[in-house]
Parts: sequence; C-alpha cells; structure tokens
Amino acid sequence: MIPIITELPEASVVHDVQHYLRPGTLQLPALPPLSLYIHLPWCLRKCPYCDFNSHEMRAADLPEQRYLDALMADLEAALPLIWGRSVHSIFIGGGTPSLFSPEAIDRLLGGVRARLRLSADCEITLEANPGTFEKDRFRAFRSAGVTRLSVGVQSFNDDYLKALGRVHDRAQAIAAVEEAAQAFDTFNLDIMYALPGQTLQTLREDMATALALAPQHISIYHLTIESNTYFARHPPKLPDEDTAYDMLDLITDMTGAAGLQRYEVSAYAANGHRCFHNLNYWQFGDYLGLGAGAHSKLSFAHRVVRQVRFREPQLYMDKALGGNGVAQSSEVSRADLAFEFMLNALRLKDGFPVSHFSERTGLPITAIQKGLELAEAKGLIERDLDRVKPTVRGFDFLNDLQSLFLPSSA
Repeated sequence: MIPIITELPEASVVHDVQHYLRPGTLQLPALPPLSLYIHLPWCLRKCPYCDFNSHEMRAADLPEQRYLDALMADLEAALPLIWGRSVHSIFIGGGTPSLFSPEAIDRLLGGVRARLRLSADCEITLEANPGTFEKDRFRAFRSAGVTRLSVGVQSFNDDYLKALGRVHDRAQAIAAVEEAAQAFDTFNLDIMYALPGQTLQTLREDMATALALAPQHISIYHLTIESNTYFARHPPKLPDEDTAYDMLDLITDMTGAAGLQRYEVSAYAANGHRCFHNLNYWQFGDYLGLGAGAHSKLSFAHRVVRQVRFREPQLYMDKALGGNGVAQSSEVSRADLAFEFMLNALRLKDGFPVSHFSERTGLPITAIQKGLELAEAKGLIERDLDRVKPTVRGFDFLNDLQSLFLPSSA
C-alpha cells in the first residue's frame, strides 16, 4: 500500500475551502453524485487523430511509483474540497492506463480506498489497449479491484488500424477482447467510424465482428480532425457527411438487433450495463480529476468550480508532490452553468428530469425557458412537467439543439 503523505502545505487548500464555502448567488439544495477520474498520460505511440493529453513512453520507462506518489499527494491536497462525500465511480483513463502494471493499479486503488469512502457498488473502469495486452493481464487488473474494462479497439480491420496509427492488429484486438470477456462481467469496446476509405460494407463487417464478441457496452465515435494533431497537418480523405449519417444509422440498427440500446449520442448498452461514470458527467454530476491535465467539476452550496491540473507529466509530478497540482481554478458563471448543463443533459436519449436542472445548477428553470420554448417549436425536444428529452430530430441535429441554450441565445 502507498504510505499516506501527511506533510503537505495546507494553507492554500484551507484558503480554497473557505473561499468556495462563502455566500454566493447560487443555492444548490444538495450536492450531486461524485466520481473520481485518474489520468495516466503515457502511450506506446501517439495516434495521429489524438488530441488527448498523452505522451509516448515505453512501458519499461514508466515512472510508476513516482507518479502514484504524486497522485496520492494530489488526492490528499484535494480531500478538504470533497470531505465526507462518497465516490460512486472511478475511471482510470489516458493515455494507455494498461501500460501500468497490475501491481501498480492495485497500489493505486489501495491508496484511493485508504483516503476516500467508496460506495458499495462503486464502478471502477480501466482503459486498456490491445497493444499492451498479455494473457492473464486483464485478470490481474480484475484482481486489483477493476470492475469494468474499456478496450480501445477502434477497428477490427487491419487497413484501418494502420491508417489510424494503432499499435495492434485485428488478431491482437480479438484476442484482447476475448480475454476481457472472460475476466469481466462488463466490458466496453471503443469503435470509430467514418474512417479513411471506409465504406458501409466494411463498417458492417467491423460491427459484425465487434458484436460477435458480445460486449455489454460499445462507445462509438465519429473520426474527427482535431487541431494540434498529425491529421490536422496531414488530413486524410474521410467519407462525406451523408455517408457518415448512413454509417451511424447502420451502427444503431446493428447494435439494437444485438440487444444494445442507444442511451447517449455515442453510447450503446445492454440492460444493466450503462456506464455510471459517463452518465454522471452527462447528468451534470461532480468529478474530481487527478493526474496530468485532468479536469474537475466540484459543487458547493453556493457555486460550481472547475479545476485543471498541470498538463506536462514531469511538471505535474513536481507540483503535486509539492502540495499543489492544480494549475487553474475558476468559478462557473451563472450563464455558463445553464449552457453547460444543457450541453451535457441533451446528449442523453431520455433527457433529464426537470428537477435536475435546479438541483445541479442552483438556477430556476426560467433560466432556460426561452431556449426550451424555441427548441420545442422547432421540434427538437419534447417535454412535460417532469422531463425534457430530445426528439429523434433533436438527437440527429444535436449541435443545433444545444446551440439554442448558448448564453446569447437562451
């Protein structure tokens, strides 16, 4: 177990707590569920489409123990901000967290349990890539306390895997998923579509392979060209917009036939296997983010605060071990709160209970009344006294729907 670090500078933390607890214009009747996100930022290779905070490093060179020490120091410094609250989910993302040894993940989760109260059914997800797969490694992660594995397959087609710069091939992907199925009651597959040169037929073949492996959850992402990536500098030719829409329809039809229902724009799950951690994001819950570049959203009685950790791993370790891994901290404005809530909640097929808006933002429902009326008039939402949810049209044109709640529009 990682030793508890007790000698940390506390003045800035105490100041932050007092600052966050002072009176304000918001009035949150209760705090939302709390999740924990832990970022492990290293990969074997930076993918050409990736704009996440990830850094290439060989597994043998990982500074495992120092980074774990930094995470625990960071957590201890943050404890006053979440004191007394239970954690309902933990998500270990990256980067490629499965580069870390099962023993390191065991130490990490042991350190978290020593400092936080976890709910009895706490969901603990680890991201893994087939390129870091070894037989029985996934079982060891399960023994360490991981309850849910998310496997970053992206495709089962060797040509597309090569185009995406992945370090694994089709055979390795299938072997990794088969091992995940044996080790975990719930596992997720990350799949991408609208890939360079992809057709409806090759997508059908990809999805047929994925569904034959019987995942309980699939996350589907349209390949987009993000700034500051290799693809932004050397853009590949992607399927046109109409073809991409047809691809998404095909995905939804095939997953539905396999018993996976679309419950969020990019997520499909069997009954009882929805990802609580992501649901908490979309329902505007709270999350504490630890690790290089991690983001937090934390609610207090009179305000909602966002934090960002130092992005560069070595700097993050230095700062966190010194007692303050937080690079930025800011209070979310009233106008932005309304938009941020709607930006997330409208991603859910079932929308949100009307009561959640005031409970999670501290604002009256009248703050979004204009936007609701306009969205309803355009046929983008349906609502009653209890719930607001996107229509089929609203789900298809989600960006148009969300934009109605921008501060200048709502």
